[in-house]
Amino acid sequence: MEALLYLGCTVPVRNLNYELSARLTARELGIHFRDLETFGCCGFPVKSLDVRQTTLIAARNLALAEKEGVEICALCNACVGTLTETAHALDTNPELKAEVNERLKEVGLRYNGPVKVRHYMRLLWEEVGLEAIKSAVTRPLTDVILAPHYGCHYLKPSELTAGFDSPADPRTLADLISATGAQVTDYPSLKDCCGGGLLGMSEDVANALAATKLIDVAATGAHALVLVCPFCNVMYEGQQKKIVKAAGLDLKVPVVYYPQILGLALGLSSDQLGFKLNRVKPSGLLKIVEG
Repeated sequence: MEALLYLGCTVPVRNLNYELSARLTARELGIHFRDLETFGCCGFPVKSLDVRQTTLIAARNLALAEKEGVEICALCNACVGTLTETAHALDTNPELKAEVNERLKEVGLRYNGPVKVRHYMRLLWEEVGLEAIKSAVTRPLTDVILAPHYGCHYLKPSELTAGFDSPADPRTLADLISATGAQVTDYPSLKDCCGGGLLGMSEDVANALAATKLIDVAATGAHALVLVCPFCNVMYEGQQKKIVKAAGLDLKVPVVYYPQILGLALGLSSDQLGFKLNRVKPSGLLKIVEG
């Protein structure tokens, strides 16, 4: 299948290992990503200040995708949520669509809709499937223990995820991890927020939220925390040193992206998958897998 790869703002700047591993694993599993250089921000950062501007910014990206006739695949939970919510709002509100199209006309665009937007994890789940992933695994991650983190926007608002997974009892990421042969561990704060939404207002509160999960994951003995969102990575990996120091903790929790784990199971090397870019090195995990 084919999809337009929507990178958003954070991935190309802070999470090149996520982009790299997503591109490589998609290729291995028969997904063809196309790039569209004219894509811009999804609008999420200004949503709390101006919903109308967020709608317009997101609509521009949707109109660009519609022009290409290809659905959008995004790597960021917030990007998926914002673009999906905007598409739904435009498709169900003719007055809003007309208002937005008046503005889009200024840049030579128009949104008619609908345009499909899916997270890369959902693309793997729905288009590739667990059995195909298991069949493609050449190096099962036996003896590797991993802790999943879904993030707030992965399955919310639930009415727009069309039955993909349950926000109350999520399983898709855990099942995708299991498909690589790794063991999945549960922990008390599985569904908790990373705190990233508060980082710009109170770093102390944001870090305290993230600290709870890092403590829980470390207690399970997991070799790494597995993410599917670049801003969750900002908290759990980028802020980890500050969090540990402020809380007086003695722990180090490796943080990886699911496509990196998937890539290892598909036989790709850690160098190919950008593990050198991981700030908290998953040395124990890689020693098990690569020796």
